[in-house]
Amino acid sequence: MISMMLVDDQDLVRLGLRTLFDAEDGFEVVAEAADGLAAVKEARHHRPAVILMDIRMPGIDGLDATRRIAADETLADVKIIVLTTFEHDNYVFEALRSGANGFLLKSTPPTTLVEAVRTVADGAALLSPTVTRTLIREFVEIAPRTVTPHPRLEHLTEREREIVGLVAQGMSNQEIADHLVLSPATARTHVSRAMIKLGARDRAQLVVFAYQSGLA
Repeated sequence: MISMMLVDDQDLVRLGLRTLFDAEDGFEVVAEAADGLAAVKEARHHRPAVILMDIRMPGIDGLDATRRIAADETLADVKIIVLTTFEHDNYVFEALRSGANGFLLKSTPPTTLVEAVRTVADGAALLSPTVTRTLIREFVEIAPRTVTPHPRLEHLTEREREIVGLVAQGMSNQEIADHLVLSPATARTHVSRAMIKLGARDRAQLVVFAYQSGLA
């Protein structure tokens, strides 16, 4: 059973999400919150497996709430998915830097959202290569960046730099292997080594580092 917390300042959004997951086997909504402070408090009390986190809320926003939850060692096993209305939220990379394990657009089909929660609960991140590619493309268009190389970037080999760039394009390990004519195991090893060298918590954060460092 995957325990969940729903965080959104709109009652109808929370109701819709609760209705969706209540109708699915294997999920239990254990808490709701309408603002960031309440989200942190409820997360500490209920310790859900997955939190669906809105960004724009009264009080502290979803980014600040995500940072506080991610920084709490007692909540290390809690996974956070940021739900964003892309046209109005330019904060997705900040959300991943803050500790989110993934993101989805609020226009995501219900079946995709359900599967995404299962994926993150299982320990995976950056929910969909397709979503990743779309998000990065549109994010670049609306939010010109300043390249700031990661301080540990020099520790990467040329192959690792190349692979980090491919991860940031939304490629899976299998797609990277096919693209570079490697075995999937070798591609996975390169990704893992790059994450360790850069101190990336997961593939989501690796994409952030690649984007900031000019590798994507």
